[in-house]
Amino acid sequence: MTDIYQHFRSEEKDFVDSVIQWRQYTETSYAPKLTDFLDPRQQWIVQSIIGKDGEIKCSFFGGYEQAERKRALIYPSYYSPSEEDFLITVAEINYPHKFVSIDHRKVLGSLMSIGLKREKFGDIIVSGEKVQFLSVKEMNDFVRMEFTHVGKTPVNVEDKPLADLLPNPEEWKESSTTVSSLRLDAVLGAIMNISRQKSQLLIQSGHVKVNWKISEQTSFLCEEGDMISARGFGRAKIVSIEGKTKKDKWRIVVGVLK
Repeated sequence: MTDIYQHFRSEEKDFVDSVIQWRQYTETSYAPKLTDFLDPRQQWIVQSIIGKDGEIKCSFFGGYEQAERKRALIYPSYYSPSEEDFLITVAEINYPHKFVSIDHRKVLGSLMSIGLKREKFGDIIVSGEKVQFLSVKEMNDFVRMEFTHVGKTPVNVEDKPLADLLPNPEEWKESSTTVSSLRLDAVLGAIMNISRQKSQLLIQSGHVKVNWKISEQTSFLCEEGDMISARGFGRAKIVSIEGKTKKDKWRIVVGVLK
């Protein structure tokens, strides 16, 4: 257990500690442990630590199969989880859509502005005029009382069953590519089909985020589960790192948001 940290980044130590504690809780209490919403990198860390073959297992669910942010359920191998175990609710935002439009960024900012931590709600789905977001069940009353505006637009939220969840118009296209190194500048260049020089400029200008945090280090080493976004170029995620080719390049599987 002492060398488990070497498999993760130093800034991820606190989260790794949490995952170890969750596993220990399930091992000693023989009861499932439900987490808040996790981003793809955090999901990968949980899966890496829990494993797939032991007495303790984990499953992920974010309200629908392609969800980006998901809750994790860590449970004894004899337990059979269901969607209801994840305690996820759907909130639909009612607003005067004939007069104003609201988007993902505005909804995200407004949810954060009422003091709701990012891990307490999952994906935000905007489909035409309709807007929904997923949240942890225990925050339902708080959201209904406090979430009254998106920007300056008055809104109210209505609970919906999971069966009424909007289809997410976001579509990820997966492909395999090779990169000379796992450095951020090399990976970004390959994914976005731009020169390494241009990717370095984007990174150094503060226009690139890794896992929703600005990264200005061109030499930052990318890993599985990382979500990468570049201003003007969209978002991508590293689905898996397949190893090295005969020509000593890294083969990676990436998903790009279409």
